[in-house]
Amino acid sequence: MRVFDFDGTIYDGESLFDLYLFSARYDAKVFRHIAPVLRYAIKYKLGKATLEQMEHGVGKVTQRYLRDLSGSKGIDDLRVAALGEAAKAGLGDDVLAGDAAHSIAKAKSDDSTGGLKSLVSAFWDRNMSKIKPWYHPRPDDVILTASFDVTVGEACRRLGVMRLIASTINPETLEVTYLNFNTNKPKRLREVLGPDAVIDEFYTDSKFDQPMIDMARKGFMVKGNTITQVK
Repeated sequence: MRVFDFDGTIYDGESLFDLYLFSARYDAKVFRHIAPVLRYAIKYKLGKATLEQMEHGVGKVTQRYLRDLSGSKGIDDLRVAALGEAAKAGLGDDVLAGDAAHSIAKAKSDDSTGGLKSLVSAFWDRNMSKIKPWYHPRPDDVILTASFDVTVGEACRRLGVMRLIASTINPETLEVTYLNFNTNKPKRLREVLGPDAVIDEFYTDSKFDQPMIDMARKGFMVKGNTITQVK
């Protein structure tokens, strides 16, 4: 089994920060969240933020951001456009029943993240090219990331990677329910895969993933497209 960090490892950049920037084209008010997100990303990379600070700070910023999206006309228009395309393609049970308008209304009322799924889909249409060329998915791969399941999950689906262990968001309250960061990573991996899970190879771009390297039979540091075995 191979386990991969996502941002900076197989994705060229920080996907959550890139998503913030991408969403600003649909609603400029999300720019007010850019500085806090960048600040926490830098602290994370430099190891200057404690787990408690990250959980509190990132949780609050993310919740405010998602609340802005939930009331955004630009994001809502994106969602309706995506649903319209699905209707034209004959996708979805309601559409197949011939009631496209009902399908759109139902999806709008059910999507408590305010169009996040449509935004994420449009984001990955544009950014899948940032998956590094050296990464070739295998059936038993695991993506282990501090980014959110609702964002990285779509990239994993497109890559054909079935196992994702990520930070999570409550779709009803828009609160961060688990931040898969630092020492939470090996803890969560053991919870999901079991205490006896064997990691043959672990790949990361951060020295702060040392606990995961220690768990693995082989560990690799990634810088750009250069991979160096460190264990």
